[in-house]
Amino acid sequence: MKNIVFEDEHILVAYKPAGIATQTKRVGQQDMVSEIKNYLNKTSAGKGGKKEPYVGLIHRLDQPVCGLLVFGKTPEAASFLSEEVREGTLEKYYYAIVYGRPEKENGELKDYLYKDPKSNMSLIVKEGFPDSKEARLEYQCIKTLFALEDNVEASLLEIKLITGRHHQIRAQLSNAGMPILGDTKYGSIESKEFSRESSCRNIALCAHRLSFIHPVTKKELTFLRNSEDDIFKAFL
Repeated sequence: MKNIVFEDEHILVAYKPAGIATQTKRVGQQDMVSEIKNYLNKTSAGKGGKKEPYVGLIHRLDQPVCGLLVFGKTPEAASFLSEEVREGTLEKYYYAIVYGRPEKENGELKDYLYKDPKSNMSLIVKEGFPDSKEARLEYQCIKTLFALEDNVEASLLEIKLITGRHHQIRAQLSNAGMPILGDTKYGSIESKEFSRESSCRNIALCAHRLSFIHPVTKKELTFLRNSEDDIFKAFL
């Protein structure tokens, strides 16, 4: 499996391409959990194994988003990693290319999100809104490029996710006036038009860095992987 970044007896780190679901119940649709199970089936068959491989899902990425995911290969490893997610010691960093330029080079966004089941979108609401959850992230502007022909700016941000909410980064950046290029759900009219002109077909959002404590060795591990999309090449 070409997208495997790291593997041992306890964990597996893989890069999820844009367009592939992390996990799905839809028959015939490709997803990462099934791909990894198929891969482990083949490798265990070569060693004489017959038991169904265990793949513990620890965290997710939206289907249009690419980036790094870690899976537990044993229930014990999956439980340890899931606890890291709850405690915030499993750190996730993203690259996002946004329309415009942030007013501040770095900062924190704190909002309250409500997941609307009808639209499958996360809406920014006031604190105390029924079923809303706090959403926090930190960002740093890495580079801003100016498109002379269109008289617009686009910026590369690095995002550190503090909480993990549904569509969190996409909703919060859009609300802050920095919609992600290629995002048809949360983008503005201007960002969607610029995305089409720039041939940005996927959401310009990549989980490029993942850090956590190994469940057995207890060593801190960090993995890096940049997006394969062309739009990131101008910035990286």
